[in-house]
Amino acid sequence: MYHRQDKNKARKRRHLRVRNKVFGTSERPRLNVYRSLKHIYAQLIDDEAGVTLAAASSLEPSVREGAKSCGNQDAARKVGALIAQKAAAKGIKKVVFDRGGYLYHGRVKALAESAREGGLEF
Repeated sequence: MYHRQDKNKARKRRHLRVRNKVFGTSERPRLNVYRSLKHIYAQLIDDEAGVTLAAASSLEPSVREGAKSCGNQDAARKVGALIAQKAAAKGIKKVVFDRGGYLYHGRVKALAESAREGGLEF
């Protein structure tokens, strides 16, 4: 009956499983991805200090302009390029990728590949 809630519970379970193995440091922060129905978000997180070093999302004007939708692969590619640009500005080259319990497919894959093209290594 509450299909979306069940799917999100399963995603959160998968995310906890991933988080047991993936840990971000100041030298190599964790690139976390969250996607909602309308938007996609990416953060670079230092788990040692518990601090977000950089963030990008499809809510930002540079991503939104000229976009038909903010919840598609084109927007995800723009967010990936933006997070790579922000990371480069902070001197971050290597990250660990945290797909947030989502399958490495579609928007998550588009964001990751775009971040790699932007210069991030993971």
